[in-house]
Amino acid sequence: MSFQKSKNDIVCVSACRTPFGRFGGSMKDIDIYDLGAIAMRNSLQRINMDPGLIDEVWWGNGDTTNTKDPYTPVIARQTMLKAGIKPETPSITFDQACISAMAAVKYAVRAIQSGEAKIVMTGGSTSFSTVPFLLRDIRWSGKRHSSFLVEDPIIPLGYKDYAPVAVDSGNIAIEYGVSREEQDEFAYASHMKYKEAYSRGFFQHEMVPLVIEKKDSKGNIIDKMLLKIDEQFRPDISLESLAKLKPIFGNPTCTAGNAPGMNDGAAAQIFTTRETAEQLGLEIVYTLVAISSIALQPRIMPVSPAFAIKKCLDDTGLSIEDMKFIEINEAFACVPLVSSKLLANERFLKSNYEDMVREASSQPVLDYDADKYQAIKSRLNVNGSAIAVGHANTASGARIMMTAAYNLKENGGGYAAAAICGGLTQGAGAIIWVE
Repeated sequence: MSFQKSKNDIVCVSACRTPFGRFGGSMKDIDIYDLGAIAMRNSLQRINMDPGLIDEVWWGNGDTTNTKDPYTPVIARQTMLKAGIKPETPSITFDQACISAMAAVKYAVRAIQSGEAKIVMTGGSTSFSTVPFLLRDIRWSGKRHSSFLVEDPIIPLGYKDYAPVAVDSGNIAIEYGVSREEQDEFAYASHMKYKEAYSRGFFQHEMVPLVIEKKDSKGNIIDKMLLKIDEQFRPDISLESLAKLKPIFGNPTCTAGNAPGMNDGAAAQIFTTRETAEQLGLEIVYTLVAISSIALQPRIMPVSPAFAIKKCLDDTGLSIEDMKFIEINEAFACVPLVSSKLLANERFLKSNYEDMVREASSQPVLDYDADKYQAIKSRLNVNGSAIAVGHANTASGARIMMTAAYNLKENGGGYAAAAICGGLTQGAGAIIWVE
C-alpha cells in the first residue's frame, strides 16, 4: 500500500542515542541528568536546531532512586535545562517501564495535533549502574547501625507483588512452544547481526560517540576515552557458551545469555508536522503512520508487542506483509519469538482486537503458519537488537524506532513496524514510513 503524504503528517526530524553501556561499565559514573542531556543536545545539534524552538519535552525514566534528588527530582526538567532548552518549556517525566520512550511519542503527537505544541522533544534515559542500595524502614525503627538490612532494588528485577519478569517470560515461552534452544539461537544471531551491522557502519546513523572523562577525587580530569560501540555486544559469543548458562530466578528458559543486560543509555527524538519541517528546511528521518499503547494481563508480557503492532495494523488497514522490516525489542529472546508467532497467526491478525485480548488472557493462541513465522523472522531485528545492543529500558522504545528508520533509509524506504513490551504487560507499537 502506498503512503499519501499530508502537510499534517507527524514526522521525526532528529533521532539519535548514546552508546548503551554495560552494567558497571564505562558509563557507570554518568549522572542521569547529564546522560539524558547528552542525547537531547545531540539531537538538537544534528539538525542545528535552536533549543528555543522546543515547545514541550516528554521524557521517560523508570527510576528516581539514582538521582541526586530522589524525592521529586523532576528528571525531564533538570535534563532539558542541562541540554540548553529554555526554562519556559513545559516538561513531563513519566514511567511506563520499557515502553516509555515510545509512549513519549504518542504524547507528543497529542500535543502537536491539539495545537498546544509545534515541536516536541521525546525520549528517555536509564542508568542501572547508578542505582543505590536501599535501607528501608529505619526512619522510625530506632535500630542500631549493626542491624541495618541493605536491599538491592534491582535483584531480582521485577515487581515485589508479582513474579520476576524473567519468570513470567520463561513460562509464556513454554506455553507458546518457544524452546530454550530457539531462544539461544536467536540470541546468538542478535550478536552476529550486530557485528555485521557495526562493521558496515550502520550504527553511526543513530549512535553519537560519547567522550567519557575520568576524574580524580578533586574533580580534575585525568583521562578521557571515546566510547563508540555498545558495550553489551559480545563478539566472542557461541552457542556452546549460551547452552551452558542456567535459567535465572527459577524460570524454565530465560538466561543471562538470551536476555539483555541492565544497561545505561539515553535516546532522543524530535517531532513536528511535515509542514513545519518543510518551513524550517529540516530533513525528515521518518513519518509516523500509527502509534499505539496497550496493556494486558500482567503475566503475559511476551505477547504485548504483537498486540501493539496489531492495533497499529487495525488502525491503518496495512498488513504485516506491508512491513519491509520489523523491530521487536529483545527484552528476552522469547519476546520477539512469541510475538512473531502471533503475527504469523491469520486469525489473530483478522479477529476483533478485544476478542483476542480476552483469548490471550486465558490461554495461549497457538495456531500459526510456520512458513509465515519464518518469513517474519527473516525481517525481524536484522541488525541485532537489545541482546547485543543493550536495553537501557526507558530509552529502548526510541532506539528501536530510529533503528527501523535508518534501516529503511539504507534499503530504499517503505514501511516498518516497531514494538516493545513493558513491565506487567504494557506494550507500545508504531508503524513508520520512510520515503
